[in-house]
Amino acid sequence: MTTTTDRLAKRYDFVLLFDVQDGNPNGDPDAGNLPRIDPQSLQGLVTDGCLKRKIRNAIAVLAEGKPGCDLYFQTQDAVYEKRVLNLLHQSAWDALGLQQSTKGDFKAEGTQEGEDDSTKKPKKGKTGAGDKGDFDKVRRTRDWMCQNFYDVRAFGAVMTTGVNCGQVRGPVQLTFARSVDAIIPLEFSITRKSVTTEKEAADQINKTDPDTGKRFGTITGTMGRKNTVPYGLYRAHGFINPFLARDTGFTQADLDLLWAALKGTMWEIDRSASRGLMATRGLYVFEHASPLGNAPAHELFDRIRVEPLGADAAPRSFEDYKARIKIDPNLPAGVTLHRKVG
Repeated sequence: MTTTTDRLAKRYDFVLLFDVQDGNPNGDPDAGNLPRIDPQSLQGLVTDGCLKRKIRNAIAVLAEGKPGCDLYFQTQDAVYEKRVLNLLHQSAWDALGLQQSTKGDFKAEGTQEGEDDSTKKPKKGKTGAGDKGDFDKVRRTRDWMCQNFYDVRAFGAVMTTGVNCGQVRGPVQLTFARSVDAIIPLEFSITRKSVTTEKEAADQINKTDPDTGKRFGTITGTMGRKNTVPYGLYRAHGFINPFLARDTGFTQADLDLLWAALKGTMWEIDRSASRGLMATRGLYVFEHASPLGNAPAHELFDRIRVEPLGADAAPRSFEDYKARIKIDPNLPAGVTLHRKVG
């Protein structure tokens, strides 16, 4: 149960700077896993979903074993029951000892007033036919999901797939990250000196010269491709809404976990060869004195400037940008800047 002292009473906006060196920060599956890129400006992009996945991975470590900090969206290596969303939804109904009704009076989709709806299907996302009491049950299961899953409480979720636990709009929202300068993705050929099957090995070994008939085959392995960015400094923006935090139960303790993840844990516990070197280079948090806020977010973000190097530059490390980060100390009344990194 969230106490009054745990509740967030202030709005927060933040700027996140992170970089990548010789890695792929966010591959595009529709483009052969090339780093995502803006085709007009050639700036690199990292989606909000990618950043949230990194935060979730960090929370799994930072809050391991803490009640209420399970994850709704699990990774692919999670156990089966934790990857099937409807099973998680059902766990809420079971934990509360509730049952979805099998008969009731939800109005069918597309039914007009006075029209016979006996042959029409229920609206997509409802609990089934359901009765009016199901609305209260869905609200209770929604609250249960918020209490037990950190990412539902923070980012929200649509939980109306089959087993209905309602919808949640999360208080923590992130934008796409965009690189300060244009990036030039590099593509490398890589080779695995092994084959998968005996047939594949035999086909490679039994190659013959068409002129002499002599065998010359050898196991050459499998060719592949690897895509990297030589260097890129990326900037993302975030927002924390205390009114939505009140609705989902997102607390000060949850916020502290978020800051810990963004400060660097999200990269440190999620290393891989494909992502190269990634690190948080700046986390600038604007704290408002009131829930509604004391200044528009875009005006605050303008106070954190990173001067681009220009079209002819070839950045290769954070040192190329360090002196180009400018912070305007003149803040509106009621706004405090916290430099958690940088």
